[in-house]
Order: sequence, then C-alpha cells, then structure tokens
Amino acid sequence: MKNRLAAQVHGWLLLLPAVVLLAAFTHYPAVATLWNSFYSTAKPNRPSAFSGLDNYREMANDPVFWQSLTNNLWFALGTIPVSIALALLMAAWVNGKLRGRTFLRLAYFVPTVLPMIAVANIWLFFFTPQYGLLEQLTGLIGVPNQYWLGSRETALGCLIVVTIWKEAGFFMIFYLAAFQSISPALYEAAALEGAGRWTVFRRITFPLLMPTTLFVLVNAVINSFRLVDHIVVMTKGGPDNTTSLLLYYIYEVAFKFWDAGYASALTMVLLVLLGGAAILQFGFLERRIHYR
Repeated sequence: MKNRLAAQVHGWLLLLPAVVLLAAFTHYPAVATLWNSFYSTAKPNRPSAFSGLDNYREMANDPVFWQSLTNNLWFALGTIPVSIALALLMAAWVNGKLRGRTFLRLAYFVPTVLPMIAVANIWLFFFTPQYGLLEQLTGLIGVPNQYWLGSRETALGCLIVVTIWKEAGFFMIFYLAAFQSISPALYEAAALEGAGRWTVFRRITFPLLMPTTLFVLVNAVINSFRLVDHIVVMTKGGPDNTTSLLLYYIYEVAFKFWDAGYASALTMVLLVLLGGAAILQFGFLERRIHYR
C-alpha cells in the first residue's frame, strides 16, 4: 500500500506543473470568458452588472458579426483544402530521389519561419497599386492597374493567397515525416502485384497518411479562425468589413471599442465553433484512420 501510494503521489507530482499551466492559461480563461459574457462592460461611472443574454442578443442583431463570420467561413473554405493539398504534393515531390531536394525543402519551409508581420509586409509590397510586383507582372500582359487590397472582390482572396503561401510549407514537414515512416516493403509488394501509381497511393499511401492528415486538418481549422496579424497590417478589416474575420472583430471590440462583455460573448461563439469542428473531425476521420 505504501509503495502504491508513493507511486501515485510521485505521478501526480510529475503532472502538477502541466496541470497548473493548463488550468491557469486554458481552463480558467475559458471559464472567466464565459462568466464575463453575461455581464456588461464596466464604465468609469458605472460598474459591471449582470446582463444575462443581452450580449448574445446584441450579437444576433449585429451585421458586422454575421459578415465577419461569413468571411471566416469563406476564408477557411479557401485556405484549408488548398493548403493541405499543396503540402501533400510538395511532400511527395521532395520525398523522391530529386536533385537539389534539400534546397527545395528549405525553400518550401522558409515562409513558415518568417514572422507573420514580416510576411504581411512582404505581400503588402506585392499588392501595392502601380508599384507592386503583382502590378508590374500584370502590366506586362496589359491588365489595368487594380487596388487588390482595396477592392471588395479581391481583398479576401489576397489574404487567402498569403495564408496558403505561409502554411503549406509548415504542413509539408509533417507529411514528409509521414512519407519517410512508411515501410518500402509495402511499395515493393505492390509493385510485384502490378499495382499502378494511383492504386498504390489510394490503397497504401493515403490510408497510412490519415493520422497525419487529421493532425494537419485540426491545425488548419484552428489557424483559419485565428488570423489577426495579416489583417492588421494589410487591410484592417476593410474595405467595408470585407476582410474582417471573427478573431479580428473580437480584437476590435475588445481593444478598440473596449467592450469586454461583448468581446467575451464573441469569444464564446468562436470557442463553440472550434469545439464543434474538432468533434466533427475526430468523429468522422477517427474511424478512417489506420494506426500502426
């Protein structure tokens, strides 16, 4: 009994630092945000008071919230599948016997290590009207000058391109590691059976990549709902809230308008969306994963 108790105490002591950090920086902020979402924001001459569901009612009638949510859904739809597909293609390419593949791997991964503010400023130069690199290239084929980040039709698409450029190389690293962990004996057996490349990929490679795909998909969904830096530098949510995503709108409400109660309610909606997405991903993809 003493040995068993000592082992349990030793185990909990080992877990204690992680438990404290998790509770202090994850669980407590989530509970505090939920609590604050039911209270009004304190003013200089008016303390915070319980307001019930008023913040949520205000959200239901807030057109900027609905536009930000719609923008975020389109942004996620544009970035997630393309980033994952590009990462898979790049990993398959640089995993083969290719001359200069080390340089290619480095080139694909460089955008990942760049600071997000630096990336935004680089692409801001590309999209600059009249003088930007994109304007110079399109001018060669006779396309008239366009304000890419100032147009409702192209601003969100520009943010999608920047995000794909930055994230695809990061996801490629995980796929590359997964490719290298697959036993060559499986491919040799498939070659003896006369299986084609598409059959090998569909029956062997892709099923064995499913754990990595689930991990990458979860990260891609989270990243698509937490973009702020690029928007602050490149568009500031404009034009006419066309590029205002949900987390950026939370940032504006909390730190520009100083409405902590409403920002807390918006944050709870974001947490519910991410939690629901995670449940769907694990519930659907977990059954299709082959762990080794």
